[in-house]
Amino acid sequence: MSGLDIFALIVLIILVLCALAIWVLLGMYPDKIAQQRNHPQADAINICGWWGAITMGILSPLAFIWAYTNPVATLTGVQKSVAPAEAATASSEKAGSIS
Repeated sequence: MSGLDIFALIVLIILVLCALAIWVLLGMYPDKIAQQRNHPQADAINICGWWGAITMGILSPLAFIWAYTNPVATLTGVQKSVAPAEAATASSEKAGSIS
């Protein structure tokens, strides 16, 4: 084996490891989103994210959309209540952008 063959083999191994790392990150990411948003179905989203990774992306869009939805607001039609301090800053930002 020449030096160029060894270099090509090293590059190939690095590419395979990077692809594997990206695959693992895409499988984990919907669960991380659901955990940060305190989603009540975070475990199911985790499973769907990993099945999306296993099926090479067929279920991944579903897992991402599911992680970003708020099932309580969807079922009841009521949004989460906003703290008064957050509401005041949001209204002042809107008023400042209109003026």
